[in-house]
Amino acid sequence: MARGDGEGDAADETTGGDDAARGKSGRRISVSLRALGFAAIVAVLVVAVGVMTWLYMGAESTIKADAARTADAARAEKTALDYAVDAAIMDFKDLGPWKQNLVKGTTPELNAKLTEASTAMEQLLLPLQWTSTAKPLAAKVRSDDNGVYVVDAFVSVMTKTVQAADNLQSTATYSITIDSNNNWLISDVGGIAAVVGDK
Repeated sequence: MARGDGEGDAADETTGGDDAARGKSGRRISVSLRALGFAAIVAVLVVAVGVMTWLYMGAESTIKADAARTADAARAEKTALDYAVDAAIMDFKDLGPWKQNLVKGTTPELNAKLTEASTAMEQLLLPLQWTSTAKPLAAKVRSDDNGVYVVDAFVSVMTKTVQAADNLQSTATYSITIDSNNNWLISDVGGIAAVVGDK
């Protein structure tokens, strides 16, 4: 009988040992599943953050590019309007400043053309005793071809000549081409001859 009890105790111990082993194994499996789940969540978060960062960087790049284009267009418009105002101011008593303003900020090729044109126009301005003042009105980029801007500049011009008893007010329109790739130099101008020719 005693041996039977001993065998029972041994069986209980064996059963208990098996249960303990299974318990440990179950805990190990449970911990492993939790770890895998946590790792999956972290991976998803990393991917989400990466996507958000990529989208943010792309949006920021687009915003910067748009801001740069806007700033360049504004610079082209200001350059054109400043030039148009200076080109419209004339005084037959001293045409030197006008001639200088006419070629200021232009390419060498346009400089040569405008210098020749101003000499021809001088023959008209002197007999008419031409005097004119100008004020800026507006400027608008008409086109942008890879940094080459064509800008329409509008200027209010007040003109006095020997042919007119009163000052004549008019609006002059200049078409000015500006190359931002060439130090923002003016490469073409239209409208100067028309300002004088219409009077």
